[in-house]
Amino acid sequence: MSSGAAMSSVTIDPARMRNVMGHFATGVTVITAVHEGAPVGMACQSFTSLSLEPAYISFAPAVTSTTWPRIREAGSFVVNVLAEDQQDVCRAMGRSGGDKFSDVVWDKAGNGAPRLAGSIAWIEADVEHILPGGDHEIVIGRVNALEVPRDAAPLLFFKGAYAALAG
Repeated sequence: MSSGAAMSSVTIDPARMRNVMGHFATGVTVITAVHEGAPVGMACQSFTSLSLEPAYISFAPAVTSTTWPRIREAGSFVVNVLAEDQQDVCRAMGRSGGDKFSDVVWDKAGNGAPRLAGSIAWIEADVEHILPGGDHEIVIGRVNALEVPRDAAPLLFFKGAYAALAG
């Protein structure tokens, strides 16, 4: 595709887009930070590695998210990659309102953000760039530290439900 390509005027039905994209299995993460002294977090399936040099990661929160503005304001965050036995953690972090951390065990990462116990990977990062992405924002984070604290299978999301690796 050339840089001078015309913009498409095709309208895609959002429900159809969600259904088709649901056929792409994704890992499940929780993005956490500390905002005004309190932990904040949100479930996120749009996480990906972006660059090895420099080390960048990316995720895309909805513009309607009530948690994302607090993470953005914090400026640094932790990506917690969930294990297949952490569906309860995902549900807690996916709900709106209330204390999402009341039943979640965590400690502080080097940047102060919550590292969730039982996660299979932790990635500490600073918000480097934020780009518009339709009804989402595209966040690029510069990685400062990362760790694999546990060897376990990942929590996956596929066709609107939790899934596990076969095997």
